[in-house]
Amino acid sequence: MSRQPSILDHAARLRLAGEPFALATVVRTVAATAAKAGAKAIIRADGSVAEGWIGGGCARGAVLKAARDALADGQPRLVSVQPEEELAGHGVAAGSVREGVRYARNMCPSKGTMDVFVEPVLPMPQLAILGASPVAVALCDLAPRFGFRTLACAPAADQNAFAGADERIDGFLLPAQSPGQRFVVVSTQGRGDEPALRAALQVEALHVAFVGSRAKAASLRQSLLADGVPEDAFERLKAPAGLDIGAITPEEIALSILAETIEVRRRGQRAPGGRP
Repeated sequence: MSRQPSILDHAARLRLAGEPFALATVVRTVAATAAKAGAKAIIRADGSVAEGWIGGGCARGAVLKAARDALADGQPRLVSVQPEEELAGHGVAAGSVREGVRYARNMCPSKGTMDVFVEPVLPMPQLAILGASPVAVALCDLAPRFGFRTLACAPAADQNAFAGADERIDGFLLPAQSPGQRFVVVSTQGRGDEPALRAALQVEALHVAFVGSRAKAASLRQSLLADGVPEDAFERLKAPAGLDIGAITPEEIALSILAETIEVRRRGQRAPGGRP
């Protein structure tokens, strides 16, 4: 009996918990192989198989490596595990990549071939928006359309400004999230700039952006440094926030900030030359 429903249920639970994992699916087999087409496995970021089965040691190492790489850069892989003579017949070596296929050696006596598609399943990136300015409201409206989970962080009196946010909290305390999947935008714009920026710099995040002029950001930096915030906390800070697209309206500024956030997020997923 197929275990696929159990695997899909397990995958749904991991997604709900926000845990990254890779889904490996056997898409083709030739000759004798332990797993057959359609077999699936869920592989956690630590390399453990959480559910399912895709065969024994003949393919396991190559698939686990592909899963770790896929989770690191967000790109899927197609792995072809073949006996050495088959690799030589195709003119490829174990570990080489040709036309999007990564080849691995099957050392088992069965001498079978198995192609496995490895797909990373990453949690939605979190965009934490500190403040309740028009730019912050525009960001809360726009970001979910691009796959971001929005988290509005503003004083309680301003919470009604974020009716479209996925989650709303008082103050500037953020819930746990992988640093590589969190982005913070400070858009207080005159209402609590310093405490908001201090909170943002204390959060583990890939990118922190401040909506305001360079002069204001510089002034806040000096004040926060004098107040004990370490110099290296400012390394992730971008001020002014956003790409320079000549934005004027709150919606245009929000678009420029979101474009910059996407660029930072995808930066590690691009190979040299800009191609995945």
